[in-house]
Amino acid sequence: MKLLRTQDERFKNLPDYPFEPNYIQVEEEGVSIRLHYVDEGDKDADPVLLMHGEPTWSFLYRYMIPMLVKAGYRAIAPDIVGFGKSDKPAKIEDHT
Repeated sequence: MKLLRTQDERFKNLPDYPFEPNYIQVEEEGVSIRLHYVDEGDKDADPVLLMHGEPTWSFLYRYMIPMLVKAGYRAIAPDIVGFGKSDKPAKIEDHT
């Protein structure tokens, strides 16, 4: 499977999106896909998982994340594969 990756420089200076990028490698059927996620707040706090739909990404939650952290929660917002800062399969057939 061919993957496309948007370089981090393309995301610099996004308004109201000051979050440090976090990445994990996900192995699926011999393919290594890089998944991006935002992880803000105290790591011991109760987590709130923010899942986006199509066609958005973690940028959708740029105003909610600081409010959740201020309220004492840990905010986790992944970019689903194919969206935002996560790798994107090049062929439409590879999206399942």
